[in-house]
Amino acid sequence: MTGSFLEVKNLKTHFFTRYGTVKAVDGVSFSVKRGETLGLVGESGCGKSITCRSILRLVPYPAGRIVGGEILLEGKDLLQMKDDEMRKIRGDKIAMILQDPMTSLNPVFRIEKQLSEGIRIHTHLKKRDIWERACELMKSVRIPAPEMRLKDYPHQLSGGMRQRVVGAIALSSEPALLIADEPTTSLDTTIQAQFLNLLLGLQRQLGLSMIVVTHDFGVVARICNEVAVMYAGKIVEKAAVREIFNHPMHPYTRAMMDAVPKVEERVDRLASIDGQPPSLYSLPKGCAFRDRCQYVIPKCQIEEVPPLVETKPGHLVRCWKSEPNNE
Repeated sequence: MTGSFLEVKNLKTHFFTRYGTVKAVDGVSFSVKRGETLGLVGESGCGKSITCRSILRLVPYPAGRIVGGEILLEGKDLLQMKDDEMRKIRGDKIAMILQDPMTSLNPVFRIEKQLSEGIRIHTHLKKRDIWERACELMKSVRIPAPEMRLKDYPHQLSGGMRQRVVGAIALSSEPALLIADEPTTSLDTTIQAQFLNLLLGLQRQLGLSMIVVTHDFGVVARICNEVAVMYAGKIVEKAAVREIFNHPMHPYTRAMMDAVPKVEERVDRLASIDGQPPSLYSLPKGCAFRDRCQYVIPKCQIEEVPPLVETKPGHLVRCWKSEPNNE
């Protein structure tokens, strides 16, 4: 399968508050090919989740608004669609696994009701067929005894099972694009591996395109084809996953990768990134990462934001030092 299923162009999502304007997403562009996975990586607060919510037009209003850009799904701009048209897209064409399965499920409703809702809305099946479809979905995410588990409440399931149920709900209408917002954060290491294998199997089976939001480079290596690294609402580096791991070019990407513990190395102190991410209320002029960067050069102090340039085919970097004259 070839061609981009989703194209995001110069997306800008801002929050207007009494303290000022927060540019949570500031000129983000990327594409997702059919049957492939894009990883959005970065620290908390860099704009990953808001980017995904913007794609589904689920930005909290009135404070949050999409103020610019295009979101093209198979060539159609989602930002130009009416609300009733967008409701048909959500769940049917694009589905999302939210960040925390513990709070994604309603504690007062049984799993059956929550799983069958999307099926009923998007497929218009009869009641008996909805039940059978729900059982099939539970089996597809490897939940044993699905007929019994459908009668359970969320608190009766383990964290791993709840995450699988959330995945089953997202897949209930057979979407073409699945957005997974940190799908393994609340799971232990063993269950994480099982859930990632499950996602990969479902992707191959259904031909899914996926966007995976994470700060875990282990997840990136396991499941992604391409990686976009975000910082302070902007993409600072984007490349194929192998290229990112072999030749990280932005200082922020290098710092995050250096902070990953290595089993084969004995160190007295784990690597970390000095300082804190800048406040989105008052971003510094120029490069937002310059105060935390160990490779800063005089040009980083100017007020101009470094552009996202292609340093080699398919490898984009937003850094003054990546320019040939600054090596």
